[in-house]
Amino acid sequence: MAAGPYNYSYIFKYIIIGDMGVGKSCLLHQFTEKKFMADCPHTIGVEFGTRIIEVSGQKIKLQIWDTAGQERFRAVTRSYYRGAAGALMVYDITRRSTYNHLSSWLTDARNLTNPNTVIFLIGNKSDLEAQRDVTYEEAKQFAEENGLLFLEASAKTGDHVEEAFLDTAKKIYQNIQDGSLDLNAAESGVQHKPAAPRSNQLNTDQQPGKEGCAC
Repeated sequence: MAAGPYNYSYIFKYIIIGDMGVGKSCLLHQFTEKKFMADCPHTIGVEFGTRIIEVSGQKIKLQIWDTAGQERFRAVTRSYYRGAAGALMVYDITRRSTYNHLSSWLTDARNLTNPNTVIFLIGNKSDLEAQRDVTYEEAKQFAEENGLLFLEASAKTGDHVEEAFLDTAKKIYQNIQDGSLDLNAAESGVQHKPAAPRSNQLNTDQQPGKEGCAC
């Protein structure tokens, strides 16, 4: 069952955006490491994580860029929006200010990514129900009005974290299948790397020089 280092068919680029302290880095860590970082330091600039998932029988490598939420880093992090296939836009359900700023984050995402970028709204810290400051219903309405996917999640417990990342990938893959996402476009955020036939898997695994995009 050992998989080769390049045993995947697609690479999807994700970005995680939102205010400082909403738990972006914790969501990334929970998804890639299955762990919760209780004292997660604020991101300076950007951080990076990867994980290989499976959608409709296809192995997909997610390259996830976690951006800093502070205003002073916005000029730096905006450059990472380009070529993102998926954007996870995060707010904290216990801090209304982080929800009120979503329109600004969404404007950046719409302006700096391609029209087919899948934007997923995540209300983080769902484990802190007693401190809730933003209702599920109003966030869901905001998502529907803006054509966003939406879930509440908890980076601490792991609740719905997996679903947010996977559902984004499923939507991107659906866009590839129905032809609305052009893989030849530089800004698509997707690289297609056809997996080698199983009979040749050993040979392929022994040739690390084959990593490049095969589109």
